[in-house]
Amino acid sequence: MTTDPQPPPSIDTSKAHPARVYDWLLGGKDNYPVDEAVGEKLPPEAKDAARQNRQFMHRAAAWLAAQDVDQFLDIGTGIPTEPNLHQVVQDIVPTAKVVYADNDPIVLRHAEALLVSRTEGETDYIEADVRRPELIVEHARRILDFDRPIALSLIALMHFVPDEQDAHGLVRNLVATLPVGSYLVLSHAASDLYPELAAQVTAEYAKGGIKLGFRTRPEVERFFDGLALVPPGLVTATEWDPSASSTSEPEGSGIYAGVARVIG
Repeated sequence: MTTDPQPPPSIDTSKAHPARVYDWLLGGKDNYPVDEAVGEKLPPEAKDAARQNRQFMHRAAAWLAAQDVDQFLDIGTGIPTEPNLHQVVQDIVPTAKVVYADNDPIVLRHAEALLVSRTEGETDYIEADVRRPELIVEHARRILDFDRPIALSLIALMHFVPDEQDAHGLVRNLVATLPVGSYLVLSHAASDLYPELAAQVTAEYAKGGIKLGFRTRPEVERFFDGLALVPPGLVTATEWDPSASSTSEPEGSGIYAGVARVIG
C-alpha cells in the first residue's frame, strides 16, 4: 500500500461520524460512545440495511472483477471490515489496483494496517471528502490509469450529501473523468420503500448531528443518467445479484443499488 506521509490523524470523539456509526451497525469495535449512542436509537432494521449494503458491495465488486475490471476507486470507504473491496477483487484479479477515499481520520489510521494489497496488486488511500472530487481524482491518477476502465464505487455515501450540495452534480463530475467502459457502482438509502422507517432513521441521525437525505427511486436513478445500467438494473440491495439462481423471494431492503457502464 502506498500513502503520502501524514501526521497522526486528529479524531473528534465528541461528534458522531457516519463511518463509525456504520462500523457499529456492522458489529465493529472501531467507534466511540457518541457513535454507539446514535446506533442504539436506530430501529433494528438499520443493522439489516448495513449488512445488506455490505453484501451488495461484495457481489458487485466480484462481478466487476469477473468482467476483467482491475481498477477501482472507492469513495466513502468506511472503517475496514473484512473482506474489504480489494480483498474481494484481488481474489479474482490479483493484480487489481484499488484507491480508497474517506473523510474520517480514523479510517486512515486503520487503512494503513488493514487495507494492504497483495504483492501483485496495489492499494492506496487518501483522506478526502467526496465534495472535493478534484482532490480525489488527482490523487487517484497516481495509481490508476484513467485511459482504461475504472469502477467508481459510491456505497451508501450519497445520502449523506444533500441536494443543496449538488449530490447529482458531484457524481456526474466524477463519472465524467472516467473512460468509456468504466462502471459506476452505487447504493443509496430509499425514502419511498419504507417511509416511516426512513423518517425515523433520518431523525435519529439528525439528533447525532448527521444530516441524511434519503431519496426516492427516480431521484436515485438520476445518478445513473447517461449510463447503461447492467441487469438487473436499479433494484434493492438484496435483489442485485446477476448470478442469482434461486427463485425464492429476496429479503426486503430499504437500500437501492445498481451498477452501470460508462458508454460515452
